[in-house]
Amino acid sequence: MTTRGVLYVHAAPRALCPHVEWAVAGVLGVRVNLDWVRQPAAPGTWRAEFSWQGEPGTASKLASALRGWQLLRFEVTAEPCATAEGERYSATPELGIFHAVIGMHGDILIPEDRLRAAMQRARKGEADLEAELSRLLGKPWDDELEPFRYAGEGAPVRWLHQVV
Repeated sequence: MTTRGVLYVHAAPRALCPHVEWAVAGVLGVRVNLDWVRQPAAPGTWRAEFSWQGEPGTASKLASALRGWQLLRFEVTAEPCATAEGERYSATPELGIFHAVIGMHGDILIPEDRLRAAMQRARKGEADLEAELSRLLGKPWDDELEPFRYAGEGAPVRWLHQVV
């Protein structure tokens, strides 16, 4: 069984670009050449998108291969398939990495134990429930990455045609 997904490198310093390609190639087992374009949201950085196909778990392997580089902002998505839910990984230098399980309609699925833990921390006064839920949904990562998601001049644009 295979799944497919997309790697979005939102911002990488030029010197890091070949290393990103090598890391992705190492996971996928094929040569990878990304189409790099300037990232207007962070002058001096570059952005790229790459559609991939592989076994379930490939998104996790890609995120693990890229997560140690402090100057890199990226997201990796995987579509749900017959044997696995979808996934989304988001990473920023300030926040680290976020992982979400994605259902067949694109919704984030939060495991029951994580919800119970958030409620317990809020009940004990250790955290604000709204802030905990926001974090479980990846809002801090979305807020930080949103300026980088807009396609700059010359960046590829992906048009989606499937209607659910």
